[in-house]
Amino acid sequence: MNTSLSSWLVIIVALLAASLPFFTERVFGVIPLKFKKTVWLRLIELVVLYFVVGTMGFLLEANAGNRFEQRWEFFAITACLFIVFAFPGFVYRYLRKHSN
Repeated sequence: MNTSLSSWLVIIVALLAASLPFFTERVFGVIPLKFKKTVWLRLIELVVLYFVVGTMGFLLEANAGNRFEQRWEFFAITACLFIVFAFPGFVYRYLRKHSN
């Protein structure tokens, strides 16, 4: 897989993973709950998905053969970007009016 395709793959997966906690009442989209998901559970799920997507990006970068060293600045920027990617799901869950 070339680097351009793997970069786009990570971006698309990050967009989908960041919004996933807000679009469904299941944990990680597969585990049903007997109670309604709280905002704290959604945030914990968001953090776990950030690390899952980061691990996927790390593996794709290592597979390409040119893994670079990342310091705290890289993780601060990618965490903020992941939060921005979660904005559509947040708007859908908390800011949009739902008709009953």
